[in-house]
Amino acid sequence: MAATQNLHVRSFEKLRPATELLKAIPASAEISKLVSESRATIARILSGDDPRFMVISGPCSIHDEKAAFEYAERFAALSKEIDDKIYPVMRVYFEKPRTTVGWKGLINDPKMDGSYDINAGLEKARRILLRILELGLPTATEFLDPFVPQYTGDLVCWAAIGARTTESQTHREMASGLSMPVGFKNNTDGNAQVALEAVESAAHPHNFLGVDEDGAVSVVRTTGNPHCHIILRGGRNKPNYDEASVAEVMEALKKSKCANRIVVDCSHANSGKQHGKQEIALQEIVAQRRAGNDFLVGTMLESHLFEGNQKIPDDLKDLKYGVSVTDACIDFPTTERLLRDAHANLSPVPAGV
Repeated sequence: MAATQNLHVRSFEKLRPATELLKAIPASAEISKLVSESRATIARILSGDDPRFMVISGPCSIHDEKAAFEYAERFAALSKEIDDKIYPVMRVYFEKPRTTVGWKGLINDPKMDGSYDINAGLEKARRILLRILELGLPTATEFLDPFVPQYTGDLVCWAAIGARTTESQTHREMASGLSMPVGFKNNTDGNAQVALEAVESAAHPHNFLGVDEDGAVSVVRTTGNPHCHIILRGGRNKPNYDEASVAEVMEALKKSKCANRIVVDCSHANSGKQHGKQEIALQEIVAQRRAGNDFLVGTMLESHLFEGNQKIPDDLKDLKYGVSVTDACIDFPTTERLLRDAHANLSPVPAGV
């Protein structure tokens, strides 16, 4: 009989059940409390009950633990200076979607050598999240593979669904069961309606195929996630953080049943893929916010210790420390300046809030 199944599958490798990893690398009661309280704060920001401005800042992707921890320590110190007006969240991204091929992130290939030790990648990601949370920083990530939240989701305070997957039914279903607030990016052509539809979809219960924490294939039944929102990231090399574009999305939100506000990604098409232009986007968003637009509740910055990016070299010893291996980032001194300026220009938060 001719074979008809798995013709292009080279092999199967057992993935460690999430329960084993969570038991081996547990979250303390203090960490779980921080995650829970951070999620609640972000939900209040999205509903308008907390008037602070959320800033999600960090490397485009995490590839080096030492650099990630140095960034986190510096960001945590800065946070203490600005948290009366700004709610800082660290970007801790481990999964990277690819248009064709390339390094797919620390979980997929943690050694950056084509060995694809995903079990080791999941363990490393969990340890990094814990270390950052221990500094008191809320964490943010993008979920790409729908199995990953079982391994790291308890340590994530806010999640994103990327522009390439916002239209995916699988990701909308996944978001409906996630335990943290979730932002959906407008797709790569700039269409915000797709993200709006994703928010509506994820707010409803869904029933779909997935895995439980023991690794068993299951029918997953969700309640729906009430804390989803839109992320504007521009499209077709055209920004959509300008006043007219924001007003158009606000009107669509008001007509829908989506009560949550808007977060603007200063990178990607909103910066024309020029990392230095994130500053222009941030200044415009803060100006609109100060002028009274409380629908704009947050922003995202791609930021690392040093500016720019680099290709992954054949010899990993040649990697430049603290420089992104994916999208180009602004450096940390620039990040400090931008956030201090934003803090100075944002309206004071009313006493007692």
